[in-house]
Amino acid sequence: MSVAVGIVAVMSDVLTADQIRDLRDRVHALMPGLRADLEALTRIPSVSLDAFDQAHVEASAQATADLLRAEGLEVEIVREGGRPAVIGHLAGPPRSRTVMLYAHHDVQPPGDDALWDSPPFEPSERDGRLYGRGAADDKAGVMAHVAALRAHAGALPVGVTVFVEGEEEIGSDSLPTILERHGERLRADAIVLADSTNWAIGEPALTTTLRGMIRVVVTVTTLDHGIHSGMFGGAVPDAITALVRLLASLHDDDGNVAVAGLRSGEAADLPFDEARLREESGLLDGVSTIGSGPLLSRIWTKPAITTIGIDAPSVATSSNTLVPSASAKISMRIAPDEDDLAAFELLRTHLLDHAPWGARVEVTLDDRGLGFAADADGPLYDQARAAFQDAWGVAPVDIGVGGSIPFVAAFAQRFPDAAILVTGVEDPDTRAHGANESLHLEEFEKVCVAEAVLLARLGALPVGEQSQREGSQ
Repeated sequence: MSVAVGIVAVMSDVLTADQIRDLRDRVHALMPGLRADLEALTRIPSVSLDAFDQAHVEASAQATADLLRAEGLEVEIVREGGRPAVIGHLAGPPRSRTVMLYAHHDVQPPGDDALWDSPPFEPSERDGRLYGRGAADDKAGVMAHVAALRAHAGALPVGVTVFVEGEEEIGSDSLPTILERHGERLRADAIVLADSTNWAIGEPALTTTLRGMIRVVVTVTTLDHGIHSGMFGGAVPDAITALVRLLASLHDDDGNVAVAGLRSGEAADLPFDEARLREESGLLDGVSTIGSGPLLSRIWTKPAITTIGIDAPSVATSSNTLVPSASAKISMRIAPDEDDLAAFELLRTHLLDHAPWGARVEVTLDDRGLGFAADADGPLYDQARAAFQDAWGVAPVDIGVGGSIPFVAAFAQRFPDAAILVTGVEDPDTRAHGANESLHLEEFEKVCVAEAVLLARLGALPVGEQSQREGSQ
C-alpha cells in the first residue's frame, strides 16, 4: 500500500481539488436517476443460458443501447453468432486519449426462488444494499459507465467507447469474432473492465491477477451393462465407486492439488486471516480449510480443483445395481500465468494414469480460459489508483481474484499496448451468482465517482504519453 500512496501523491496535481469535488457533487446529484435506471435494468431477466427466454436478453441489450444513446453516443447492437452486444462511441477533444468501458448485461440464472429473501428480478433495498439478480454482476457495471458519462454532461475530456457484452455468463463465445470484426472500433489507450470486486467496504482495489480455468467432464466405465449388486458385488467394481476414488486422487491429504506440473504463484501480502475467510465464505464450524501456504495464494494464484457436478443415479431412483458408467464435471482454476491447454493436458494425463482397477476413463474438455497478470505500472495505472483515492479517501490495494474472467486475457492479447484496468462494483458480501446477490449503494456511488474522475484525469494527462507502455519506458 505504501507504493500506491506514493503514486497518488505524485499524480494528485493532474486535477485540482475543486475539479474533483465538482465531479463528486455531480455524481451525488445523479444518483437517484442512476439508481432508477439500474433497477429498471435489473428487472429484465436477461439470463443468457439457452434454457431461458432470449427475448429478455434482446430487451436488455436494447435498454442498454437506449441508455447510451441518451448520453450522445453513436450506438450499434452487434450479433456475431451469439447474444447481442452493444457498442457505443463518443469522440473526445482532438488528440485526446480513447478509453474503452466494458461491462456485460447478461446475468446468471436466479436459482431456487425460495432461497431469495425478495424476488430476484424485483430490486429491493435492505440495510443499504440493493438486492436482485444482476444488481451488482454486472448491471451496476453498466450503470457505472453511464454515471461517468452523465457526470461529464456531454463534455468528455477523452474519447469513449462503451462495449457491453451479452454472453459473459456463458463463456463469451462470440468475443473472438467481435474482436476480429470490430476490434478497430474498440481500440483504446485504456480499457476499464468493470466486472470485479473491491477489497472490502471502504477499501477500493485494482484487480491485477486472475486465475485461468479448465473445465472437463470425466466419465468412468467399468461394465457394459448394470448387474445385481448382491450377486457380483465384492468382485466387480461399480463405476461410481471407481469415479469417487479417481476424484479423490486429485488432492493430497492436506487438500493441495495433486496434479503434477501445474504452476503455482504467490499472492500479494495483504492482511487476510482464517476468520475473515470463514466469514466471507460461510465455512461451517468444525470444517477445516484445505491446502497449505498463505490463504490468499491458495485462492488467488495456486491451482484449485472442484467437482461441480456428478451424473449418476439419484438416491431417490437408485436400485441395488452395480452402475456401469458415471461422470463428473471438474472445474480447475489455474495460476494466472499458466497456459490453459497445457494445464488441460496435465489434468487429463493425471486422470488417465490414476484410473482405479483398470476402469476405462474418458476426459472431455468442456471449457477453458487463460488467466491474467497485469504489469500494472505506468501513468494510466497511476491515474486509476489516484481516482480511487479521490473517491474513497484511502489508497487502493492491488488484489488478485481466484475466479476466472477469460475475456480479460482476450482484451490483453488483442490490445497489448492498452492499460487493462480491472475494476468492480462488488464487495465480499455481494454473493454474485448466488441467492440474494446485492449491491452496496454507498460503495456504488464511490465507484461512479472514481470512474468519472478517472476520465477527467486521463483527459488532463499530457497527450505525449499515449500509452501506459510508452509512459513506463
